[in-house]
Amino acid sequence: MARADRARYRRILRFAARQLAIQWWFEMALPRLGLARLAARGRAHRLTRFARGFRSMAVELRGLMIKVGQFMSSRLDVLPPELTSELSGLQDAVPPEPFDAVRAVAEAELGVPLEQAFTSFAADPVAAASLGQAHRARLAPELAADAGFSDVIVKVQRPGIDDVVATDLAALRRVARWLSRVRLISQRVDAPALVEEFAGVCRDEIDYLHEAASCERFAAAFDGDDRVAVPRVAWERSTRRVLTLEDVSAIKISDAEAIRAAGIDPAGVAPVFAAVMFDQVFGSGFFHADPHPGNIFVTPRSDGSWCLTFIDFGMMGEVPQSMRRGLRHLVIAMGSRDGAGLVTAAREIGVLLPSADTNELERALTALFDRFGGKGFAELRDVDPREYREFADEFGDVVRTLPVQLPENFLLVIRAASLTSGVAMSLDPTFNVWDSVEPYAEKLLRDEGSGFVRDLGREALENAKIAWRLPKRVDAVLEKAERGSLAVSSPQVETRLSRLEAALRRTISAVMFAGLAVAGAILYAPVEALGVTLMAASVLPLLHALFAPRR
Repeated sequence: MARADRARYRRILRFAARQLAIQWWFEMALPRLGLARLAARGRAHRLTRFARGFRSMAVELRGLMIKVGQFMSSRLDVLPPELTSELSGLQDAVPPEPFDAVRAVAEAELGVPLEQAFTSFAADPVAAASLGQAHRARLAPELAADAGFSDVIVKVQRPGIDDVVATDLAALRRVARWLSRVRLISQRVDAPALVEEFAGVCRDEIDYLHEAASCERFAAAFDGDDRVAVPRVAWERSTRRVLTLEDVSAIKISDAEAIRAAGIDPAGVAPVFAAVMFDQVFGSGFFHADPHPGNIFVTPRSDGSWCLTFIDFGMMGEVPQSMRRGLRHLVIAMGSRDGAGLVTAAREIGVLLPSADTNELERALTALFDRFGGKGFAELRDVDPREYREFADEFGDVVRTLPVQLPENFLLVIRAASLTSGVAMSLDPTFNVWDSVEPYAEKLLRDEGSGFVRDLGREALENAKIAWRLPKRVDAVLEKAERGSLAVSSPQVETRLSRLEAALRRTISAVMFAGLAVAGAILYAPVEALGVTLMAASVLPLLHALFAPRR
């Protein structure tokens, strides 16, 4: 690495190492010493400090660090608000590059001065992103006649972005290796695999020819659909580092006041946007994975109608056919409030491994649907927070016992779903996701057609097999009961008992440590050798009290 790249690499690793050490001390070491309440007391402050520190580093370093922060800010579903709210500014606030540096990159790529490539080219950028920035320009008359449009947006990569991306990915891979050595994390997620998936997305993003091809593929998927518009590509002025697209700027989808001023009801935009995103994931399987407000416009038409205009096709996701079927069943299960169906769909998608015992998860999901199913987000705000905490604790206990994984591209599906929900809520605070899920679930059921009938037939056959085997299984259970060998397993009770047993062992170790240490200190003066031996021996129960597994 060059000197600047080495300094950048070390800066990222220092920040990550410090934060990992802080989290280890407060989230693992202190609870093992019986100080869980003390650790929980300052958690919100620690998260806010972490988010501010990361945001400051990301704005200074730019590059992929801004991408990482943008992804964290979009995970409203799993990350605490102390993190997401502090990092949300990274969606828009990215400092631009000086125009001279942008000019140099553009002219080197196009092979001619900007004055020859375009009739006009604005020095001030329209938007600045982590990997590049966009400027307004106008095509020369002969090119405009061929393309069918003259006003364009020209995206130019930041100078030296290839080296920056390589350095940042090297640092992220190192941090992922650290995380993979923490058993609590490695059992839940394959951090190196996630970084490699993120690396693949970033490599696609810095190749503007790949983005241009994705733009045309997205347009073809919605060809003839009046709900969606897509900019056209000026291929004569596009290269790997420069991308020229038709200027389709309109009303930003998060600007509810401007949408209302154009005679459009923002509450009517939310379900259309949700339906369009559903169609991408469950229809063609090729979807926009970065639908944040800066990438979507509401475009009024002269006849009084309107459409959604998508831009920025650098981050796209593709759902394999096997996962698409699982996602369809997931929506059907959500629409019918079917906890068991939801678990089955999770298995199809590949999130739950086949060996997972999901009885407790099915029961918890059924209880969740019974209590919260069908409520809109506005109604959920009125629910007692203690109920959320109780359900969160129960789900935490259940999910931690399950072997889970994240299939390839599933991270992008989660990101798209999270951003879709956030945008819809900003348009309509009373937006109820169930209102969009239920009709879509019915549509999916109709579209399944003969496949759905085959599924019903298969399920009936399975039920017949179960009915055929039932008398033998009942007889076997009664036989075990007569012999006194019948056992009942409850994962939740077993988990709590194992925690209690582990806590008791750590308490005994702590008492032994205190006894040996105090005895050694008392005997140190009259019998130095014995005192030193006792104090040295006290280290063993101390290590057990600190580092013994909680289960």
